[in-house]
Amino acid sequence: MPLVDIPGSKSITARALFLAAAADGVTTLVRPLRSDDTEGFAEGLVRLGYRVGRAPDAWRIDGRPQGPAVTEADVYCRDGATTARFLPTLAAAGHGTYRFDASAQMRRRPLAPLSRALRDLGVDLVHEQAEGHHPLRIAANGVTGGDVTLDAGQSSQYLTALLLLGPLTREGLRITVTDLVSEPYVEITTAMMAAFGADVHREGDTYVVAPGGYRATTYAVEPDASTASYFFAAAALTGTEVTVPGLGTGALQGDLGFVDVLRRMGARVDVAEDRTTVSGTGELRGLTVNMRDISDTMPTLAAIAPFASGPVRIEDVANTRVKECDRLEACAENLRRLGVRVTTGPDWIEIEPGVPTTGAEVKTFGDHRIVMSFAVAGLRVPGITFDDPGCVRKTFPGFHDAFAELRRGMSGMGPVN
Repeated sequence: MPLVDIPGSKSITARALFLAAAADGVTTLVRPLRSDDTEGFAEGLVRLGYRVGRAPDAWRIDGRPQGPAVTEADVYCRDGATTARFLPTLAAAGHGTYRFDASAQMRRRPLAPLSRALRDLGVDLVHEQAEGHHPLRIAANGVTGGDVTLDAGQSSQYLTALLLLGPLTREGLRITVTDLVSEPYVEITTAMMAAFGADVHREGDTYVVAPGGYRATTYAVEPDASTASYFFAAAALTGTEVTVPGLGTGALQGDLGFVDVLRRMGARVDVAEDRTTVSGTGELRGLTVNMRDISDTMPTLAAIAPFASGPVRIEDVANTRVKECDRLEACAENLRRLGVRVTTGPDWIEIEPGVPTTGAEVKTFGDHRIVMSFAVAGLRVPGITFDDPGCVRKTFPGFHDAFAELRRGMSGMGPVN
């Protein structure tokens, strides 16, 4: 039974870095994810004047409830959406002038709903080039708080950014949400805020956040459930077994729900208190599934869909079109390169059964999830290569080595092809 050591959650690490920076005291993060995104977030905090100590297995952050230690800063957010959306919100609670820019890929990703909400709260925010996109400049003078309306139908990160801001405002926040995607990620946010001493609750479509700041703590980062999806899918696809320690019944991340999709397709799934095991049965059934709440795992399912006995239709994933790339079309294009019949619509993709017999070069669009998903298909299809295999550094720099080790472990359990 291969045991797979999955690195820490990117989503949890980013939230923990914000919370630690805003808390009163010194916070220790245990086993945070070390990747391009999270290192970029930590370096952004340093640019804003926060003290961040990074040992191999623990990071220590000196919190500043009053905001950044510098009154001027220029922060480069790299490709990181959490960095590019959370750090400007953190800076808005301080006092000074702060400029944020990002990579060309991140510049294309939308920010307008969050910008509008921050402006409605009185934040002086200017987009320097395209409205609703990076780069942007904030002249911060603290945030009073109050009532605000937000459309989080493109990204739950807009809501998370405002929720995280809430305890730093003078009067607290009441955030009324008109649309929301990936709601489990918001549940991660509110649970973590509570762990850092904040008072947050939901009243229908309105999230109520009390003022009062955060308390420093020691916080252990659980393994990344989105990353685990590739290893669980590998077991289901190859008729072998994979166990991921540290992800179990108490996990915060909604993306662990991907194993329920694999269960519906015929895999055996055991979710224990401290681990999850997926065992392939030699059967993958087709299905229709709504993945609105676990859309980061849509490419994982798309990559194994051709091996199912019937069509796989994935619905309600329009937000995947504004990720690192248009993931719906990226999956469709690469499956077609492998000879698979695929159709797409505004928020859905349908994949016909038909095991590819020869590989092709996968066009990654610089998207880590496209690489990792199609690496799973490569367990059954020889000759799959990638035009940019190194883009996995965004969330899992050691992915290719870990996946090669998994393949070797599976070879001892029977053939993977």
